[in-house]
Amino acid sequence: MARPTSQSALLDAAKTQYTKLMSLIDSMSDIERSVPLSYGPDFKKTEAHWTRDQSLRDILVHLYEWHQLLLNWANSNLAGEALPFLPKPYTWKTYGDMNVELWRKHQDTSYDEARQLLEESHRSVVTLIEGLSNEELFEKAFFPWTGTTSLGSYCVSATSSHYDWAIKKIRAHIRAQQALKPA
Repeated sequence: MARPTSQSALLDAAKTQYTKLMSLIDSMSDIERSVPLSYGPDFKKTEAHWTRDQSLRDILVHLYEWHQLLLNWANSNLAGEALPFLPKPYTWKTYGDMNVELWRKHQDTSYDEARQLLEESHRSVVTLIEGLSNEELFEKAFFPWTGTTSLGSYCVSATSSHYDWAIKKIRAHIRAQQALKPA
């Protein structure tokens, strides 16, 4: 899927990938949804998120929290209150530490609550995108607070690209679970 460069393409990508994500989750057995995430004995990926996220809930709250970052940042700046995308003390070099903190924050959140939070935040991000023009979304530095990129680029990252990330993780988990089933 090509990276969106218009409001309509962004909305389509966000909605399409979100639907794919939810359909994939709905296709999982209760066991696949409830057991700890695992990717099989031959799994070799080393990025921190593969070990950080230990349950389906962890993936959903991660998406939710990144929606919150986008919504708080965009809505505050659109209202004239200067706010960086990442909260202090985090930077793009230390956002992995922030992700761990977000993970810790939700260890008492249930799967059902995580799913509801994500559904609501997805709708809020879609509403934000719908209220912006193509220029506001995709003209680089249209808003001074987006730096050298566009607001739409942040929206793509928080929606369709992030949903694709989640789909890949969940598919790897499903494959590993299905490999455990007797032939």
